[in-house]
Parts: sequence; structure tokens; C-alpha cells
Amino acid sequence: MASTAKAKSKPPPLSDQEIQQNYNRFTSELQTLARKIGELEAESEEHGLVLSTLEEALEEEPDRKCFRLIGGVLVERTVKDVVPALQTNRDGIRKAVENLTEQYTTKEKELDAFKQDYNIRLVTKA
Repeated sequence: MASTAKAKSKPPPLSDQEIQQNYNRFTSELQTLARKIGELEAESEEHGLVLSTLEEALEEEPDRKCFRLIGGVLVERTVKDVVPALQTNRDGIRKAVENLTEQYTTKEKELDAFKQDYNIRLVTKA
């Protein structure tokens, strides 16, 4: 019962400047999250393309030489060594994208609640 009373309570009074600052902070955080999600999705796609190419080589010549960039250093490995590492990296990137997407959704809901609490409407110029 206490949580429903808290949910329906009035938000703390803020000055117009504080409301603007909070709104700008929310939108900035959303933009940052969206940008990071986009970067990681692109990286995941690159990993997928490399893996699809290496899968063919793995079937035909698993001991074939391939080169991998690790921390700015190009190292020589075999296809059979690189493929599992790339799969692990791609899976980790996908998990990070899922986590960031959840954060984005949560932050978006917080922004919507903030806009509703303080009766914020965007003004568009015609």
C-alpha cells in the first residue's frame, strides 16, 4: 500500500531551470545509450561477417593461418583458434546490446514519467 501512495504522490517542486536541466540530462543519456547500441550492433554484424567467412575455411582447412588484431597488435593464429574466440566476443557484444537496450527502455520510461509529472510538452516550430 505504501508503494501505491508513493507512486501517486506529487513530484517535488522544481524551478523551470531545474526542469530544463533534468530534461536535457535525460535526453543526453538516451542519445548516448542509442549511439552505443548502434556502435555495438555494427560491431556484432562485423563479427558475424568475419565468422561466416571463417566458417568455410574452418571446414576446409582448420589449420590455415589467419591474422587477428588484438589490442592494436596483429597476431598470427589458426582458423580453429580464432573462430571460438570470435563467437565468444560476438555473444558478449550481443549480451551488452541487450543490457543497453533494457537501460534505454527504462530511461525512456523515466523520461516519459518526468514529462508527465511536470507537464512537459515539446514546442515545434512550423
